[in-house]
Amino acid sequence: MLLPDYDFMSDTTEDTTTRFVTFITPGMARFDLAVTSTHRFYGKKLVTDLQSGRTAIIGPDDLEEEGYLEHTFKLSEEEAMELGQFLTLVVGTVNFTD
Repeated sequence: MLLPDYDFMSDTTEDTTTRFVTFITPGMARFDLAVTSTHRFYGKKLVTDLQSGRTAIIGPDDLEEEGYLEHTFKLSEEEAMELGQFLTLVVGTVNFTD
């Protein structure tokens, strides 16, 4: 069934890889994450907090932005710091391709 009033800008299907990880930080914060790798987003990861349902596209540059994790995932400064330490190991480098 076609949707005649919709103007699709993009509609693609892609095989992705998702890593599901649960951990407790030294500060006793628990994180249940789904980290999805895709060919989109210039190599950045799609990170979903499975407890809150919040999702963000994250690369190394985002982790360096002050307050990014606090704002995006509604975390305290300490929780964001601990999550950032983990994500630094996961996100890798960004690949700019055409």
